Amino acid sequence: MEQQATDQEFVAYVVKQIVSHPDDVKVERKIDEMGVLITLDVHSEDMGMIIGREGATAKALRTLLRVIGARNNARVNLKINEPEGSDRKPREERKSIDEVVGDINV
Repeated sequence: MEQQATDQEFVAYVVKQIVSHPDDVKVERKIDEMGVLITLDVHSEDMGMIIGREGATAKALRTLLRVIGARNNARVNLKINEPEGSDRKPREERKSIDEVVGDINV
Protein backbone atom coordinates (compact mmCIF):
# COMPACT_ATOMS: atom_id res chain seq x y z
CA MET A 1 0.00 0.00 0.00
CA GLU A 2 1.43 3.36 -1.08
CA GLN A 3 0.30 5.42 1.93
CA GLN A 4 1.70 2.95 4.48
CA ALA A 5 5.12 3.33 2.93
CA THR A 6 4.63 7.08 2.89
CA ASP A 7 3.50 7.87 6.44
CA GLN A 8 5.26 5.14 8.40
CA GLU A 9 8.59 5.47 6.59
CA PHE A 10 8.36 9.27 6.78
CA VAL A 11 8.07 9.18 10.59
CA ALA A 12 10.86 6.62 10.90
CA TYR A 13 13.19 8.59 8.64
CA VAL A 14 12.62 11.97 10.31
CA VAL A 15 12.83 10.65 13.87
CA LYS A 16 16.02 8.66 13.17
CA GLN A 17 17.65 11.88 11.91
CA ILE A 18 16.79 13.70 15.17
CA VAL A 19 17.62 11.15 17.89
CA SER A 20 20.92 9.95 19.35
CA HIS A 21 19.83 6.27 19.37
CA PRO A 22 18.33 5.66 15.89
CA ASP A 23 18.48 1.87 16.32
CA ASP A 24 15.95 2.13 19.17
CA VAL A 25 13.30 3.89 17.03
CA LYS A 26 10.22 1.72 16.45
CA VAL A 27 7.29 2.88 14.35
CA GLU A 28 4.06 0.88 14.19
CA ARG A 29 1.01 1.57 12.04
CA LYS A 30 -2.57 0.59 12.83
CA ILE A 31 -5.81 1.35 11.02
CA ASP A 32 -9.12 1.63 12.88
CA GLU A 33 -12.42 3.48 12.56
CA MET A 34 -10.70 6.75 13.57
CA GLY A 35 -8.15 6.51 10.75
CA VAL A 36 -4.46 5.66 10.81
CA LEU A 37 -2.53 5.63 14.09
CA ILE A 38 1.26 5.83 13.94
CA THR A 39 2.81 4.76 17.26
CA LEU A 40 6.36 5.87 17.99
CA ASP A 41 8.77 4.36 20.52
CA VAL A 42 12.21 5.91 21.17
CA HIS A 43 15.05 5.56 23.66
CA SER A 44 14.33 7.33 26.98
CA GLU A 45 17.24 9.76 26.44
CA ASP A 46 15.72 10.86 23.12
CA MET A 47 12.25 11.82 24.37
CA GLY A 48 13.19 15.48 24.82
CA MET A 49 14.39 15.71 21.23
CA ILE A 50 11.17 14.18 19.90
CA ILE A 51 8.86 16.33 22.01
CA GLY A 52 10.89 19.52 21.56
CA ARG A 53 10.61 22.78 23.44
CA GLU A 54 6.99 23.18 24.53
CA GLY A 55 6.05 20.25 22.25
CA ALA A 56 7.05 22.05 19.07
CA THR A 57 8.79 19.09 17.38
CA ALA A 58 5.95 16.66 18.13
CA LYS A 59 3.41 19.22 16.92
CA ALA A 60 5.35 19.73 13.68
CA LEU A 61 5.50 15.96 13.06
CA ARG A 62 1.75 15.69 13.65
CA THR A 63 1.06 18.59 11.28
CA LEU A 64 3.15 17.01 8.52
CA LEU A 65 1.37 13.68 9.03
CA ARG A 66 -1.99 15.42 8.68
CA VAL A 67 -0.82 16.85 5.35
CA ILE A 68 0.28 13.40 4.16
CA GLY A 69 -3.05 11.97 5.30
CA ALA A 70 -5.06 14.73 3.62
CA ARG A 71 -3.32 14.03 0.32
CA ASN A 72 -4.43 10.40 0.66
CA ASN A 73 -7.93 11.12 2.05
CA ALA A 74 -7.06 9.58 5.43
CA ARG A 75 -6.79 10.85 8.97
CA VAL A 76 -3.29 10.18 10.36
CA ASN A 77 -2.48 10.58 14.06
CA LEU A 78 0.81 10.21 15.92
CA LYS A 79 1.09 8.68 19.39
CA ILE A 80 4.44 8.93 21.17
CA ASN A 81 4.85 6.23 23.82
CA GLU A 82 6.72 7.17 26.96
CA PRO A 83 9.69 4.79 27.26
CA GLU A 84 10.33 2.47 30.18
CA GLY A 85 12.61 4.05 32.76
CA SER A 86 11.71 7.60 31.84
CA ASP A 87 12.64 10.08 34.53
CA ARG A 88 9.90 12.54 33.56
CA LYS A 89 7.61 13.26 36.49
CA PRO A 90 3.88 12.81 36.00
CA ARG A 91 2.02 16.10 35.91
CA GLU A 92 0.55 15.72 39.42
CA GLU A 93 4.04 15.34 40.98
CA ARG A 94 5.29 18.59 39.46
CA LYS A 95 5.09 21.77 41.50
CA SER A 96 3.32 24.86 40.31
CA ILE A 97 5.27 28.11 40.01
CA ASP A 98 3.52 29.37 43.17
CA GLU A 99 4.74 26.36 45.13
CA VAL A 100 8.29 26.77 43.85
CA VAL A 101 8.38 30.50 44.63
CA GLY A 102 6.83 29.79 48.05
CA ASP A 103 9.71 27.36 48.79
CA ILE A 104 12.35 30.03 48.22
CA ASN A 105 13.79 31.34 51.48
CA VAL A 106 15.15 34.88 51.25
